[in-house]
Amino acid sequence: MSPALLLIGVLTYFALLLVLARCVSHGSGAEGFYVGGRESPWPVVAFGMIGTSLSGVTFISVPGSVAVNGFTYLQIVIGQLAGYAVIAFVLLPAYHRLRLASIYGLLGERLGPAAQRLGSAFFILSRTLGATARLYLVVAVLHTLILAPLGVPFAIGAAVVLAMILLYTVEGGVKALVWTDTLQTAGMLTGLFVCIALLWQTGALAQLDAAGLSRVWVGDPLSRDFSAKALLAGMFIAIAMTGLDQEMMQKSLSVAKLRDAQKNLLVLAVLMLIVVGAFLLLGGLLTLFAQANGIAVKGDALFPTVVMQHLPGWVQIVFVLALVSALLPSADGALTALTASTCLDLLRVPREDTRTRRRVHYGFALLFLALVLGFKALDSTSMIYLILKLAGYTYGPLLGLFAFAMFTPRAVSGRALVAVCIAAPLLCAVLDFGQPWRGYQIGLELLLLNGLLTWLGLYLVRSSDARVPLASSRPNR
Repeated sequence: MSPALLLIGVLTYFALLLVLARCVSHGSGAEGFYVGGRESPWPVVAFGMIGTSLSGVTFISVPGSVAVNGFTYLQIVIGQLAGYAVIAFVLLPAYHRLRLASIYGLLGERLGPAAQRLGSAFFILSRTLGATARLYLVVAVLHTLILAPLGVPFAIGAAVVLAMILLYTVEGGVKALVWTDTLQTAGMLTGLFVCIALLWQTGALAQLDAAGLSRVWVGDPLSRDFSAKALLAGMFIAIAMTGLDQEMMQKSLSVAKLRDAQKNLLVLAVLMLIVVGAFLLLGGLLTLFAQANGIAVKGDALFPTVVMQHLPGWVQIVFVLALVSALLPSADGALTALTASTCLDLLRVPREDTRTRRRVHYGFALLFLALVLGFKALDSTSMIYLILKLAGYTYGPLLGLFAFAMFTPRAVSGRALVAVCIAAPLLCAVLDFGQPWRGYQIGLELLLLNGLLTWLGLYLVRSSDARVPLASSRPNR
């Protein structure tokens, strides 16, 4: 299919999203932007959060990783089931009790304003790097498939994509995202299952097993992917990258009742396991197809190459629209969450201050563009593991901060908070780059190690005065 026709399909899809966002968010105001008016239906939120949780990196990078790693990524997702349970029954009750618009208000209630600002700062760093890495991957594929053949420079394409996202997020916020993410998740899953159906062949599972591609469990304790480490890492990845992440939690906070918000998280956990399993199956089928047809490409380039060069034209438009659907939930949600956290936690402006909110929103869009261009220079062959590696450094202090605030709250000076939360990732970097020790390699358990060091540091510098218990704290308005 010609790049021009693919471009028309993408622009039509953006127009549909814009119309939907305007219809559902008309007159929503500040409450609609920050927490969706606290009236979002939980089944809609759960379905839409699949797209936010997976993103374009899962769509491209997880299938591309199967040739090297088999189905071992499924270990992480199985571990995440326990993490989602912790979020549903430990974190969500605290967030809903305080009626928070920003989850870092919990840190302010337990440890003081400095902790709230520091938690927000680490979220902003974490989500900015993660979202732009995801955004880069999908923009790069769109550039290769559509924009480069039409002579459009990469930077212009990235700027246009961000401008389109701004059109439906700058006013609607969470109120719009709950519904647009539902449409985008449906688009992404349609592309996934269409491609599986086309590549499926009789005896495929036996072929995957014979080729060693269906391997899930790793029994070597020294391996980065050792099953016990992967399961534990998956649990804490879910807690940190979902439960302590404003982008992910802002949609759960938009659900009126705690019980319904908990249903949302538990249903999401099961759906994630099913969908990631489907992506891994697709990766195995793509690898078999590549081997049978002499396709030499690997990693993130495998899926686009097979679809665009070896499958029918109608599948190509389905793939491109599914790719766009995978891109948008991670980028639009990140822009909205970063705006909310900056305005409410760092700048502490009134919710009704629309002018400041818009300026912050536009500022993050420009920052996204600059970082996407930076990731283009880096150009990793497998972005999924790069993103999880970055998360180990940036979400670790958040994990330690929240654990300290919820279970061992004591007053800590602002300077001590900053010192500990900087020292812990630096020490992790020393340990990480100093490996292996007698063959042992640090993998994704780096996140847990970072959080543990942060908690231990805070415990050592704590004051003897406990702060007000959570149950009697004043709601953060």
